[in-house]
Amino acid sequence: MRAPGDGQPGRATGGRLWRLAGLAAVAGLAYVARDVPAQLGGRLSGPRAERAARSPQFRDGTFHNRAQIQSMITGESGRNLLWELAFGKQRRRPSAPVPLLRPAAAPATGTDRDLAVVWYGHASALVELEGHRVLIDPVWSDRCSPSASFGPRRLHEPPVRLDELPPVDAILISHDHYDHLDMATVGELTRRQSAPFLVPLGVGAHLDRWGVPEDRIVELDWSECHRVGGLEITATAAQHFSGRGLRRDGTLWSSWVIAGARRRVFYTGDSGYFDGYAEIGAEHGPFDVTLMQIGAYDRAWAGIHMFPEEAVAAHLDLRGELLLPVHWATFNLALHDWAEPVDRLWAEAKARDVRIAVPRPGERVVVDDPPPVDGWWQAVA
Repeated sequence: MRAPGDGQPGRATGGRLWRLAGLAAVAGLAYVARDVPAQLGGRLSGPRAERAARSPQFRDGTFHNRAQIQSMITGESGRNLLWELAFGKQRRRPSAPVPLLRPAAAPATGTDRDLAVVWYGHASALVELEGHRVLIDPVWSDRCSPSASFGPRRLHEPPVRLDELPPVDAILISHDHYDHLDMATVGELTRRQSAPFLVPLGVGAHLDRWGVPEDRIVELDWSECHRVGGLEITATAAQHFSGRGLRRDGTLWSSWVIAGARRRVFYTGDSGYFDGYAEIGAEHGPFDVTLMQIGAYDRAWAGIHMFPEEAVAAHLDLRGELLLPVHWATFNLALHDWAEPVDRLWAEAKARDVRIAVPRPGERVVVDDPPPVDGWWQAVA
């Protein structure tokens, strides 16, 4: 630990910070207990637990990645993450309102209807593919947290209300973290939509506790698929972890392949960079568009979230045509600058001759005719 006054906390200061962090954690737990204990979701039991136990990804009571990785925040000599969080100079919020757009309506006929993506912010997106609509990781709540009073708060409003969404054919969930699986949003979608929820193994226990009818819950292991109309939707591997409370990895995490008769879409979910992308590209690619996680990275948890340059490498492994970045701009979940992920992505895409589209939240991107990258985020960064 460095001496006080050299840009790092001394022992006494660091001790006070950790005590304050402990008090904040206790206060946060009190908020959670007061607000919504159901947010923690359900536990695997009965046939659901038996099926999980048969998964190649499940052993010793939890799910595992294919490779041994460090999924906890790792300490580094000379680095204090709490100090960086409290006093770091990074610009983790935009300096002006994030520009929002209302999605243009999909045409009834024509090639524009063949494949398009509407990005709503963070990882929430709507894929329009050959006349079908697939909603991905919808989170409409103000916070991605087990509490409505505590935790990361949105940096911009959703560009549309949930009741303004068109009818969808499937709702995909990549894993059970709060910024990807939101109890209030699930409840609203259960009431307003009739589509099935396609989720990784175990996540159905959360949906069951929240009142989603059993016949609308489709749980898949990696490499398993489910047909929805003319689409084949496959759960594929990812390198991440899960958990909504103190227990970790009780449910599976996944990426997703959405395949129609002619067009194909890939979504990473949350994941570190791993050799599974090349395997997915060989088996399911090429992809017309990839939705790639680019934000909330740090070298302290490098195995579970990709850096932007790794997202470009993964896109190439997947044999993708157009890269559309997600998992940035909406929630402040890491120490990097708010706009850093997309700045780094743009630079790497230029260097490796990769086509990208960077929509404003709510903007509809026609994959065959994407808008030019105009650096819109730099005006508010």
